[in-house]
Amino acid sequence: MDFWVRFNARSQAKERVIRAAQYACTLLGYTLQKSEVAAENRRIISQLEAHLSLTRKLLRLGNSVEALEAAKRAIHLSDCVLRLCLTISHLNRAMYFACDNVLWAGKTGLISKLDQHKWSQRSFRYYLFALILNLTRDVYELRLLMECEARHRTTKCPRSTCPSSTSPVDHFSSPSSPATEVALPPIMWASIRNQANLVATVLYSNPPLLLDMLKNGCDLFIPLDRLGIYPTGAGFVGACGLASSVLSILTMVYPWLKLKP
Repeated sequence: MDFWVRFNARSQAKERVIRAAQYACTLLGYTLQKSEVAAENRRIISQLEAHLSLTRKLLRLGNSVEALEAAKRAIHLSDCVLRLCLTISHLNRAMYFACDNVLWAGKTGLISKLDQHKWSQRSFRYYLFALILNLTRDVYELRLLMECEARHRTTKCPRSTCPSSTSPVDHFSSPSSPATEVALPPIMWASIRNQANLVATVLYSNPPLLLDMLKNGCDLFIPLDRLGIYPTGAGFVGACGLASSVLSILTMVYPWLKLKP
């Protein structure tokens, strides 16, 4: 099994490049359709996209094993939230790849009379669940880092020693004072700006988390569109798929950009 995982890891880079090409074809086909180019050119692009999709499915034949191995590693994490999110996410990915393998067998004729639409919808449901869990993990890690950054700022510059340490509440004679009603919106906007600044600081100093959130966010629109939950159209799906593929390739070229664990 270890040999298969190592062998399968070598094909992931090729699969990601082919995925980028596939969604580039999706985006190009949508652009050609809008520009009313000859139907023959659109047909060629559509056939190329279908061939690239079939090639990707072939390269993913062993990914279920890798996802199960990742789930076995994730179940030993000390953080209970990360353990839950990552373990269930990897199990959903394993089921997604298994359904994708069955779909590949149906498209190549190895399994006759396969209901390809049903298996495609089933695989995209597992894919959607995995992405939701991945985004939940990203938000959880973002919150932890924001709390750490906030504590660091408080320790570095205590409230009592900061130049602007005077609380806005000190200017109010009572909670029901008319000044309170006037000053509340600015306070709320200041809080929103502080939170936005905190998020930007954390994401800027943690590129792996930023890239993972962007990648999962882009990927999320693909199953939402395929399942009919939130239709966005071929052009938007192609752009999101291309963007997430490029981000995935970046994490392979520069391993330090990959979010761990």
